[in-house]
Amino acid sequence: MTLEQSKKLIKGCAEQMNARYNGVVFDEWAVVSLAHKQSRILNYAGPRNDDFLKNFASDLGPLRTQLMNPNHVAGDFEFSRHGVGTLHEAFMVVADGIYLICNNTRNSMDGITKDARWLEAQVPFVELSEKFRSNPLVFSW
Repeated sequence: MTLEQSKKLIKGCAEQMNARYNGVVFDEWAVVSLAHKQSRILNYAGPRNDDFLKNFASDLGPLRTQLMNPNHVAGDFEFSRHGVGTLHEAFMVVADGIYLICNNTRNSMDGITKDARWLEAQVPFVELSEKFRSNPLVFSW
């Protein structure tokens, strides 16, 4: 899929998750390339446009180890229960070396999951992962 197609899918997923949760699940969504050992934002939606990349490495926090797992393929995802504030709560592999980073800058995954509506809000996220699994993002430099 193209970057434009992925943007539409991600936006739709965010809207569906928020509707099912009856609130904001993730207020920060970023497609980030880590290819060639260089961080590059391909798309960003959220409140920290200028600070996101600058703080990216430190904000990975507990997700850093899982993100660097070479066995992940498009569609795989991980959550961090302990991401608070700007520490990222989740990532999804959208292509080789390209990730969707999800974050709630005001809450943690632990706080989000305490609401029973979280179970229903996960459905669009899993559906998005299956779309990337079957049709990974193709991005040319």
